Amino acid sequence: MAEPKKQLRAIDAPFVALGPSGVAVRDRLKGLTAQDETVLRGVGEHLGVLASRDLKRWCAEGLEHCTDTWAARKRALTAESSSRWAGSITKATHDQWALSRRCQLAHIQNLEAGVRTLTHRLSQPIGEKGSKRAPGGYRSKGEWFHKSRRLHILEHRLDVARADRENGVVHIVRGGRRLLNNRHNLEAAQLTEDEWRQRWEAERWFMAADGESGKRFGNETIRVTPGGEVSVKLPAPLTHLANAKHGRYVLTSRIAFAHRGQEWRDRIDGNRAVAYRIHYDVPRGRWYLTASWQRRVVQTMPLETARDKGLIGVDTNADHFAAYRLDAHGNPTGEPRRFSYDLSGSADHRDAQIRHAITQVLHWAKRVGVAAIAIEDLDFQTEKTREKHGRKKRFRQLISGIPTGRLKARLVSMAAETGLAIVAVDPAYTSMWGDQHWRKPLATSRRKMSRHDAAGIAIGRRALGHPIQRRTAPPHDDQSDRRGHRTVQADHGAQGREGTRRPVTERAHDARARTGTRQRTRATSASKTVRDARSARTWVQDSLLLTD
Repeated sequence: MAEPKKQLRAIDAPFVALGPSGVAVRDRLKGLTAQDETVLRGVGEHLGVLASRDLKRWCAEGLEHCTDTWAARKRALTAESSSRWAGSITKATHDQWALSRRCQLAHIQNLEAGVRTLTHRLSQPIGEKGSKRAPGGYRSKGEWFHKSRRLHILEHRLDVARADRENGVVHIVRGGRRLLNNRHNLEAAQLTEDEWRQRWEAERWFMAADGESGKRFGNETIRVTPGGEVSVKLPAPLTHLANAKHGRYVLTSRIAFAHRGQEWRDRIDGNRAVAYRIHYDVPRGRWYLTASWQRRVVQTMPLETARDKGLIGVDTNADHFAAYRLDAHGNPTGEPRRFSYDLSGSADHRDAQIRHAITQVLHWAKRVGVAAIAIEDLDFQTEKTREKHGRKKRFRQLISGIPTGRLKARLVSMAAETGLAIVAVDPAYTSMWGDQHWRKPLATSRRKMSRHDAAGIAIGRRALGHPIQRRTAPPHDDQSDRRGHRTVQADHGAQGREGTRRPVTERAHDARARTGTRQRTRATSASKTVRDARSARTWVQDSLLLTD
């Protein structure tokens, strides 16, 4: 009995990713005097203490939050700083608490998935083989025992996390949990106690102010003029350090945003809201000013326009982008390209590597004249657990190393600035079908095709609206029609167009003939009688065509 054909999941239609919803630019505060640094440190430390107290008070209230409690907290902060600083601190507290709640929910869902997987596998007999839809049992009694212990651990963690969520308890570390844990192992972090203390204190400072449309230059707390003059509204206990009117301190440094500088000037000239943040980079010993503002989310271009000039299909991997250019008809042109990056080292190094690789892809796209880049809509947030992948430690490290979230944000933002569209496609079966249909036909003695290069073609064809499968070849000369029909290709709305076509054999043709009209059946029977008689070397009179 033939094995039943595997049912493929529904494939989502490609879409053009929306442009960035916000903009952030940064410039260095150069030439600061000793007095400037003293004032900035004092402001950061004072506001950092207030932010820590406000966050502690908000977390202690749990889910008992209302307008009255927010107003009471803001009044208490205003007395020790100013109304504008109090508004910035309370807003930052709300955002941080909400982020922690979302992370807590994701952690609970992750634990629930692990508990379900362990429970299922422990219920299976030892050595039971699994299928593509459900895993089997464990290989040995020892592994079964260790997994049963881990199930109890995960269930306990899940109970604690659920109880915290019901009671509104969140766990937040101002300054970062990773930096806090580095304090217990300074040798591995390659830090001294003094260096760690400086970083810890700098990360807990608070010098961020949201903008307000209609106010002078879009921000009254941290004001930056079109000429680059930076002034800070001092908190009430530090007003004696002011060197300007109304308790303000003007820095000697001047800033000039080289990137998006004209867009920033247009906003502050129109008194539109701009948020600023001043922070200190301890390892470099430098002060920076970051400006950010919101944009109206718009689609860069329609999908049909993005397909007109063809596009570039990009397959994302743990250490490189595999890209291939396709024309508007879905035909691969030119040679495959690879853009490597190294995701080891610090977070700044990884981010720089991603930006450099994306820049290379964008520059190549502009040179070849395409209007869009196709990429998979990857999301490995629910696919990293050890319970799901078991011994596949290298695979878990592989998918954990692909920066899907940061890659999406970087690619969409940088492509919007260069006038290119990003077409996101469903990642289902792209690597498998690309390797099946495109790797071998395009491989030559001078062109080495990898599985990732073929996946780039599959991604590009799906973004263009074409099936991944190549066109079927005409029949051989030994068949009856002698290559008499053209190659066929499934229409966009055909069911199973992404799958492999089954060959139409002579027996299938006979079956179709048997289901035809009665006249067709008689003709087939007559021809069969003639063939049988001729094979027996007897003369048979053919049917005559009677005409007037």
